[in-house]
Amino acid sequence: MRIIIATIKSWNIAHAQAMQKRYEGEHEICIYTKKEEFTAENVRNFQPDYIFLPHWSYIMPREITDNWECVVFHMTDLPYGRGGSPLQNLIVRGHKETKISAIKMTEKLDGGPVYMKHALSLEGSAQEIFIRCADIIFEKMIPLFLENGNQKKQEPVPQEGEPVIFKRRKPEESQITPEMDLDKIYDYIRMLDAEDYPRAFIEFGKYCLEFEKADFSTEKKELSARVVFRCKDEL
Repeated sequence: MRIIIATIKSWNIAHAQAMQKRYEGEHEICIYTKKEEFTAENVRNFQPDYIFLPHWSYIMPREITDNWECVVFHMTDLPYGRGGSPLQNLIVRGHKETKISAIKMTEKLDGGPVYMKHALSLEGSAQEIFIRCADIIFEKMIPLFLENGNQKKQEPVPQEGEPVIFKRRKPEESQITPEMDLDKIYDYIRMLDAEDYPRAFIEFGKYCLEFEKADFSTEKKELSARVVFRCKDEL
């Protein structure tokens, strides 16, 4: 089988490279990590059976989605949670676990038919959750496509239920406010504590205080976190 993996996050890139080595001689795997590489011409030359998109943040050209089977991995139990910032929207709504939905990319945002789902814990920092998600996608979900592909391709089924739409969260929505309880402050800090994400913050005069590496003790009712002071003029 010939597959393309397109991703931009370090944890996914490491998994993709490991998968490429693991299946060498059995499946041909092409990895794209830059938008400029992922062109219709390159895809046409490779002729993949599947294109897998774990955490790809760019708009996909119609020429690619119309001609090749593209699989998106969305961090909600679809059709619940279509739309942007799924991890943050789940945590602010109080969810402790979710499902990774592998779906076929269509014109409808996160509305394509579902190949499979897998449970995912939402404990820990965003970085820890993303790494846990990558472990599942590359070690349990994509291998099913490859193994079943030797006999027949995976057939997705339509989503069932009423869609719930998530709006992409804006950086200003990550501000910690005085009325928040400690558990909510903890959630705000951890849900944004990941590579390339804007941190939860407090405005303090001419400074912006950004928080990361939070630890919360429910017994002591105590929250600790690393704080970085940044001058607003330099942001």
